[in-house]
Amino acid sequence: MLSATRKFAKSWVAAVLIGLLVVSFAIFGINDAFKGNYTNDVIKAGSRHVAGPDFRREFDNFRKGAEEQTKQPISLEQAVQFGLDKRLMEEIATREAFGAMLEKIGIRPSDRLVSGELRKIPAFFNPISGAFDKALYAQRLGENGLTPARFDTLMRDQIAESHTVSAMVNGLRVPRAYSALGAVYEMESRDVGYFMIDPRSVAPPALPTDAQLNAFMKEKAAQLTRPEFRVLTVVAFSPAMVSANLPIDEAEVQKRFQFRKDTLNKPETRSLVQIPVKDAATAQAVAARLAKGEDPSAVAKSLGVEAINYVDKPQSAIADKRVAAAAFGLKAGEVSPALQGDLGMAVVKVVNVVPGQTITLDQIRPQIEAELRKDAAAEKVYALSQAYDEARGGGSNLAEAAKKAGVPTITIGPVSQQGQGPQGQPVAGVTPKLLEIAYGLPAGGESEVQDAGNGEYYAVRVERILPKALPALAEVKPDLTRVWMMTEMLKRLQTRADEYAARLRKGESLETVAAAAGSKVARVAGIDRQNAAQNTALSRDALMKAFGAKPGEIFTAEGTQFGLIVGKLEAVRAPSGSTLARITEDARPQVTMALFRDLGAAARKAARTEVKTKIYPDKARVALGLPPIGSDKTAGAAGTAEKAK
Repeated sequence: MLSATRKFAKSWVAAVLIGLLVVSFAIFGINDAFKGNYTNDVIKAGSRHVAGPDFRREFDNFRKGAEEQTKQPISLEQAVQFGLDKRLMEEIATREAFGAMLEKIGIRPSDRLVSGELRKIPAFFNPISGAFDKALYAQRLGENGLTPARFDTLMRDQIAESHTVSAMVNGLRVPRAYSALGAVYEMESRDVGYFMIDPRSVAPPALPTDAQLNAFMKEKAAQLTRPEFRVLTVVAFSPAMVSANLPIDEAEVQKRFQFRKDTLNKPETRSLVQIPVKDAATAQAVAARLAKGEDPSAVAKSLGVEAINYVDKPQSAIADKRVAAAAFGLKAGEVSPALQGDLGMAVVKVVNVVPGQTITLDQIRPQIEAELRKDAAAEKVYALSQAYDEARGGGSNLAEAAKKAGVPTITIGPVSQQGQGPQGQPVAGVTPKLLEIAYGLPAGGESEVQDAGNGEYYAVRVERILPKALPALAEVKPDLTRVWMMTEMLKRLQTRADEYAARLRKGESLETVAAAAGSKVARVAGIDRQNAAQNTALSRDALMKAFGAKPGEIFTAEGTQFGLIVGKLEAVRAPSGSTLARITEDARPQVTMALFRDLGAAARKAARTEVKTKIYPDKARVALGLPPIGSDKTAGAAGTAEKAK
């Protein structure tokens, strides 16, 4: 591709295009050419903005989280179809608006507070020295698509919100009447009388004809239609396929060990207490008290200073280098005399000593050999992928290029976009990224070589596309017949249940109507919303209808087994006074938290209005690599002004 670009740059076509560009700059000016007010901002909230790449990064993380929750791959198109992009856009807009509003009203964490919180994160500390490592900090952020400036903003927002929340919650308590209403709702009990309609009391339907089954299939098309499937050919370049027989050069083992042995060795660590002192006389007194076994914190407090504790730290982690050198010359339990350090005078007591460890080549050999084998395999895999690319560039298709490179191909599928086979079983050998690429290709289309991570690469070809369609009647006739029979039976049962319910509404007793149905009345007393889940006499459908009914109301519902019931809500009872009082007090903390959540939601909603938040759906789609919903006529017109909800 690079050579083709260079070749084009030397052609007469490129010369003409460059000439036209020069003329346009001469006529309109360079400033006008680049001064347009277009940005790739997806969200604006006051002075804040979220650019397209930042939105894409958060979207990818959001989609990955959704995949982990559902245990299913979710392609980009599916995520957008499910509305994940819109949901995330709203969440980010609310977050940024709230942060902007907190800044506006003056809630800004100090640099010292942010630095303190930052240094509590273990991932940013050097595992050898135990000190905060700026290079490691930047590396960890980069691995997650963040810059130090962006992470600093997120940290400040988190601290500001945490402090605001603490201020709001402190002392917040709802009136007793709030929790009393909730207690009445939760603890009121209900008595239900009902009788079953025996399915055997209704004449079963005749077996359906093919015409009836075809009509039923069309009626249930949404549930019965099979998704699109694709048959794929995949060529994979994996270190596992080449690493087994790779030789290991002993000279390389020695070389890598010599290079890394200093970092592999574990330094001696110590736990010690350092007490700052003003002069030698004070130091002598402090040393004597420590030698007698007095608590170092109490000794330091009596001097009006604070003891400095180091727990399992190497010498390099102690701030005062001269004090560190002296401390690491003491034995466990030993107290130093007055030490004149770089940062002042001090007395040190060594609490514990953990000897260092020197790693030998024999100890680390398996790890080094595995690393060398992995590196060699990565180089071999890269060479194979390059050979494949060269063959593809020469006009070979995927299978031919793989054969020339000496790499096998595998056939996968039929597989749906969700990674399942025709029977709903998971299909081996596919990843969400592979499926996303495969479902973006036409029949016969082939992808470029893709990086799968961990030194692996692949390319995919779509061999066949099986469009989504209803299955043939012959394939599903037994199961479809069974469902049709059950559906028709339920219709007949419902008709009979409605007839009995009508008689009850006209004033007949449950016992009379139940006898006419050849059934008996059953009663369930004292059902409340706390114990309903443990009730086995009534189905979920019956319980929902019982709690939604008024006293004396008649209803029909599903039974606990196949069939229907006809029921009557016979009584509703409020909880007793003592029980209500106790539950009211017990529920106040939960109701208070619910009120707090409502206040928080209202504050965030107000923030979006206060800072004039705007979202740009078209630019969000472009950031995700999708075509915009509509063309942006102007940058301002692309924004959707925040509406009060």
